[in-house]
Amino acid sequence: MNKKPLWRISVATSLEAEDAVMELLGGLTGCAAAAYFNLETRVSVINVFADKPFPKNIRAEIAAGLKRVKGCGLDIGASGSGTIEITKVKREDWAESWKKHFKPIEIGRALLVKPSWIKRKPRKGQAVIILDPGLSFGTGQHPTTSFCLGEICRLAAATDKKGATKSFLDIGTGSGILAIGAAKLGYQPVKAFDFDPESVRVANANARVNGVMQKLKITRGDVTKLPARTAKKFQLVCANLISNLLIAEKRKIAAQVRRDGTLVLAGILAAEFSLVQREFEDLGLKLAASKVENEWCSGSFRFV
Repeated sequence: MNKKPLWRISVATSLEAEDAVMELLGGLTGCAAAAYFNLETRVSVINVFADKPFPKNIRAEIAAGLKRVKGCGLDIGASGSGTIEITKVKREDWAESWKKHFKPIEIGRALLVKPSWIKRKPRKGQAVIILDPGLSFGTGQHPTTSFCLGEICRLAAATDKKGATKSFLDIGTGSGILAIGAAKLGYQPVKAFDFDPESVRVANANARVNGVMQKLKITRGDVTKLPARTAKKFQLVCANLISNLLIAEKRKIAAQVRRDGTLVLAGILAAEFSLVQREFEDLGLKLAASKVENEWCSGSFRFV
């Protein structure tokens, strides 16, 4: 076992600014960021870990970055500037410290998402996703992820009643939680990709733990390289990306969806959702369902 210590940067912020702060820390440190949200305090803590000390000026760079995030109109925390901590931790201390922050999540009666150390048993007929926090990723508790999982469950139940096959594509898979959930619920084929090679590695490791490696394919890919025309389309496509990227690549994203299929767009600030909605409606997609939670909005679209 590796006994060398880890260096950790932690930034306490709001759920609204969680994605922006994760991107900030990842960009400044070159390390993948992980997040957990405390339901009681309503505080999101973003962590990055490294095997060597961070540069001496990293605190000042983070503080400047947080000011930029705040300048974009995001609430970065009650203190107005975020809380930055830089510490050295033992690997075993780090591993144990995560456990108290993660609770099981139920997505209706179809899915139970839980860390491996939680002994809770699923309901009858409920699929289980085992997802432990690691150096790079948490367990997908963000509201937009929950919406995507909910749509995966809902559409799985609907197609099961019809006896139809259901295919799934996950654009920007992160920890792989959506693809794993789809595989557990009988979607086939299940494909997922992410631009970050570390995401691909972790997602495949999570798929292996969940026993679905043979039921899905997770690769490195770039949404900007998707074909604008393709015969290989999917019944359900989830794209959990930032608004600018969704809009810029809207035609390529929409091209992956079957005419009778569903496109789920997530990771969108509520204030930006109407713009994203208009852009995709211009392509013949109509909003079928949406949900706003903690300043985030997600929506399901179908062709008219």
